[in-house]
Amino acid sequence: MVEAVAAEGLRKARTLDAFESLTDRCLDDSYRLAAVILRDQMEAQDVVHDAVLLGWRKFDSLRDPDRFDAWFGRIVLNLCRDRLRSRGRGRVREVELGAAMELGRHDEFRRVAERDATVAAFPTLDPDLQLVVALRFYRDLQLEAIAELLDIPLGTVKSRLHTGLKRLRAALERAGWQTENER
Repeated sequence: MVEAVAAEGLRKARTLDAFESLTDRCLDDSYRLAAVILRDQMEAQDVVHDAVLLGWRKFDSLRDPDRFDAWFGRIVLNLCRDRLRSRGRGRVREVELGAAMELGRHDEFRRVAERDATVAAFPTLDPDLQLVVALRFYRDLQLEAIAELLDIPLGTVKSRLHTGLKRLRAALERAGWQTENER
């Protein structure tokens, strides 16, 4: 009986060690992705913390340890999606970039201002669109990898990416920015 208890304790310790080593290697990437999606460092930390707790509770359901990164990434993405949905649509504010940004087409700070305008327009997207756009352009994932990670059809990924980019482009145009095609 004592040997069985000792063996069970050793198995649990090995499982905890395995979980710790697997999560350690993907925590930084998970935090950066959550921060990009949620646009809030504290919320990103909370999401990654919650993902570690949920991952530990569900660790027994992981069938293939070689797929841990994708499995844990899906947990992080689902928690980000939940946070975005719980925020609700909220009010959308127009962001004025000010007269300083209207210095001309050759302004060396134009790219920074365009990036800031894109960051300001990003929250106007639906949470599902935000996830796909962030995974494609932040994580630089191929569409097939996004479909697998989110467990949705490839056609849905393509549609969400198209819609998300179209809406971002429209928001940028409303804010007075020309898209690449219009220059």
